[in-house]
Amino acid sequence: MLGSSMRNVLWLGFFTAILVSWWMMYSMSTGMGLDLIGRPGPMAEAMRNMDPRMDMYMPMAAFGPVFAMWAIMMAAMMLPTMVPTLRSYEDLISSANGSRAGWLGVLLGYLMVWVLFAAAIAGLQLVLLFAGVIDMLGVAKSRYFAAGLLIAVGLFQFTRTKELCHGVCHSPMTYFLSRWKTGFAGGVRMGAGLGAYCAGCCWGFMALGFAGGVMSLLWMGLATFFMVLEKLPQIGHLIMKPLGGALIAGGIAVIAYPVLVGG
Repeated sequence: MLGSSMRNVLWLGFFTAILVSWWMMYSMSTGMGLDLIGRPGPMAEAMRNMDPRMDMYMPMAAFGPVFAMWAIMMAAMMLPTMVPTLRSYEDLISSANGSRAGWLGVLLGYLMVWVLFAAAIAGLQLVLLFAGVIDMLGVAKSRYFAAGLLIAVGLFQFTRTKELCHGVCHSPMTYFLSRWKTGFAGGVRMGAGLGAYCAGCCWGFMALGFAGGVMSLLWMGLATFFMVLEKLPQIGHLIMKPLGGALIAGGIAVIAYPVLVGG
């Protein structure tokens, strides 16, 4: 009975963390003057046209706030994709020598990797910002950059690296059985390993934020949806390449549409 109560508390806390992280993202996005699909209002429009080199403090031009934004986004987008992994470990608590401490270790190790990824992509955002590639809202200034990003991520869906990383993310039970470690420390090591494979699998969906707007709730929702779909046991391996083809087609459309309409 005690074990069942602990399990319920942990899962309740897990899903509460998902809801809180999405609420925080909603508050950040709307607080910056964006609507639900990332379109800027007057305040956000004025912000996006600011020069990051201005002699005044601007949060979106400083590492700390940008890193915090990405860390919250990582929680909002990646925690839902962890459900199959944590459920797989849950099965090993009853059938092997898994433990609640190990369950928490897996979660912590996974999140540690994504916090490091948040730091890396926050740094990349600032490099792109000061290079004039994206604006203060993290949106590409050139449709050619946005199209190139779509095509690059689409092509990545066909690579061996994507296939290998997706294979681990798609079948976490196989990973657990082949690299099993007991206890909290073992859980952290396995979680970090799974997180690394997941980062290798999903980095492109995160990078696409620079094409559609890193603060767009629509982009976040779509990216999360596709990452969850890729991890579903029945269809995950079936949609990987069609999704890549759709991204490539989207990139071509971004380039071609203004030409076709005479823009």
